[in-house]
Amino acid sequence: MIRHRPFGSGHPYSVDTEQRWPVDPVAGAPLTLGARATADVVDVEAELVVTQSDGMTTEQRMLLTRVARTSRGQAIDGGHLASAQARLARSAGGWAVTFDAPSAGGALRYRLSGRTGDGTTQRTRWFEARVLAWTPARDDVVTVAGRGRVVPGSVSVLTDGERARRVRFALPLADGEHVTGFGERFDALDHRGAQLDSVVFEQYKSQGAERKTYLPMPFAHVVGGAGWGFHVRTSRRVWFDVGATDPGLLVVEVETDAATGEPAVTVAFYDGTPTAVLDAFLDEVGRPEELPDWVFRLWASGNEWNTQAEVMRQMDLHRDHDVPVGSVVIEAWSDERTFTAFRDARYAVSEDGAPHRLADFEFPSDGAWPDPKGMVDELHARDIRVHLWQIPLLKARPHPTGQAKADTLAAAREGVLIREPDARGELHPYRNRGWWFPLSTMPDLTDERAARWWTEKRRYLVEEVGIDGFKTDGGEHAWGRELVYLDGTRGDEANNRFPVAYAKAYGDLLRSAGKAPVTFSRAGFTGSQAHGAFWAGDENSTWDAFRWSMFAGLSAAASGILYWGWDLAGFSGPLPSAELYLRATAASTFVPIMQYHSEFNHHRTPSRDRTPWNLAEQTGDERVLPVFREFAKLRERLVPYLTAEAAESIRTSAPLMRPVYFDHPSLETAWTHPLQWLLGRDLFVSPVVVEGEQEHETALPPGDWVDAWTGVAVAGPAIVRAAVPIDRIPVYVRAAAWPELRAIFAAGA
Repeated sequence: MIRHRPFGSGHPYSVDTEQRWPVDPVAGAPLTLGARATADVVDVEAELVVTQSDGMTTEQRMLLTRVARTSRGQAIDGGHLASAQARLARSAGGWAVTFDAPSAGGALRYRLSGRTGDGTTQRTRWFEARVLAWTPARDDVVTVAGRGRVVPGSVSVLTDGERARRVRFALPLADGEHVTGFGERFDALDHRGAQLDSVVFEQYKSQGAERKTYLPMPFAHVVGGAGWGFHVRTSRRVWFDVGATDPGLLVVEVETDAATGEPAVTVAFYDGTPTAVLDAFLDEVGRPEELPDWVFRLWASGNEWNTQAEVMRQMDLHRDHDVPVGSVVIEAWSDERTFTAFRDARYAVSEDGAPHRLADFEFPSDGAWPDPKGMVDELHARDIRVHLWQIPLLKARPHPTGQAKADTLAAAREGVLIREPDARGELHPYRNRGWWFPLSTMPDLTDERAARWWTEKRRYLVEEVGIDGFKTDGGEHAWGRELVYLDGTRGDEANNRFPVAYAKAYGDLLRSAGKAPVTFSRAGFTGSQAHGAFWAGDENSTWDAFRWSMFAGLSAAASGILYWGWDLAGFSGPLPSAELYLRATAASTFVPIMQYHSEFNHHRTPSRDRTPWNLAEQTGDERVLPVFREFAKLRERLVPYLTAEAAESIRTSAPLMRPVYFDHPSLETAWTHPLQWLLGRDLFVSPVVVEGEQEHETALPPGDWVDAWTGVAVAGPAIVRAAVPIDRIPVYVRAAAWPELRAIFAAGA
């Protein structure tokens, strides 16, 4: 067997063995043709037919050489491979040949042949590709909204002579200007000198080191000079060279599909302060809406809370330990085949895929969830809201049976799935290419009819069980530019939009049932601002991840994400130290969403739950529980303030968790001390993010301030150094607001 897939898996950061790279050949640049072949293949040859732009045709043959196998981000078979493909990969080898692509405007036709040890020859079908070249273009290929800043003469297009596939242009950067935003970014506040891109991607942990993100946006602030910002109006992938190659230029490269010489991309420019820039951007892409005040209370979850008894035990422990909690997120509630039915529930299969109602289910008394509605009613009586975990996929492994099978067949029959072309160009349901839930099919939630078909299956959970919201996890599974959505849009344009539509679909369900549209997502893109709350995704319990998450919160806020949080102290790997846990708890008390969560650990002991009582037991540190309790109670007292300030943020567009440069764009300490922020108009927060720190340095911005813990007045701007015992985080209150807010802090003094 020999296989070649010109587009590969669509992994945005990895080249698969069997693909063409680059997918669009560039004249004169190296072009690689790759193949995967079974172990009986002893040599592989490429047959090429090259047609030049003048019509001349040449033929040639090239031998491929053996190379290491790669697929979907893995150098060997494993985590990113579907099980069926992994079995094949174990007996398959990689082959490749690299040569210079022919001249621009021509075409390349090729197939690959593999010869086995017994002399048998196997061949792929013929493949074709047009050859592109970068050529200068008129400046008006880039359409400008607002006061344009495109450097004259900097525009070029990657074209085959008929269609432009990319456009490149430059923006000026002046000395002293800082470039920030770009959605949720984990590595830095100021991206000047860096290279980054905007593609939704599931980077499982180490986001800060990898510079990859679940929630990118082609939007940025340029701060420190006259003040401006820009938004590349596209859902396609965009690359940014932020002064890395030329310190005076911000070079933008955008995927596009336009007739050569015609406008290929639009860039909106905004002038003014960071708040004015963000306000103009939100006018364009959508604004957050006010969510109920309970979203500002503590959220609690653990992936091993997978029975009703365990959920209630953990909520009882919150009560017994006097730790106030406002929301519980139940991840492991469903059969994890349908994501609509509680595990162990008995019910008749709806063969046509129609939604169930609560009365259709029987919940065994000895099952995992003997009385879901009774549980939710009891939690509501305790003033605790309940959220259920979701994944936007129809699982294919293990092979679906029962309702999962009926839903899979109904989804195909009803025509609600994202599709992909086969080798003959015929469309079939897209199969998830990522490492998580491999080969699953995927509803097209960008389509209103398909979204209703999907969410109606969950309506009974909201209207009858009483669920308050959904954790809309896993919105990053659409890979590949060749995917086809129900409106005919291809994946290169629609994949980034999928997680926005995903959160919207669930928000619409909640709203239609008379509830607030509270979704909790990790993936998103431009437009996500209007749809629920977000958390920073999966991370280990390390100090690096702590710092990365704080950068993520500030950059997300600068891009218009209002309701943001993170898994305090991380959710994965060994438990955090008591010091890391409590420093992270202190910081999380002063971000918009305060929540803890822990990864599934197969119920091994000792427990890796991130509850304060488990941390106290496992670390043996007697400070953990009382310090966590006091911060949780402080958070309760902050709720009215956060609710009012969120409303003010929506009114003015000034972020709730606000980087210092928003209020003081020329203040140098906004960049030398980047992990500090204003929380609303009247609180300034400077968390301890370094292990072992005994004395902390705060770069206080201009104004009259009061130390929240001592009541001592401090005038800014100033560098303030103070001792930071484990139960304290440097917080300063604006002096004018101190009489009103002092009670919030005095209660814990």
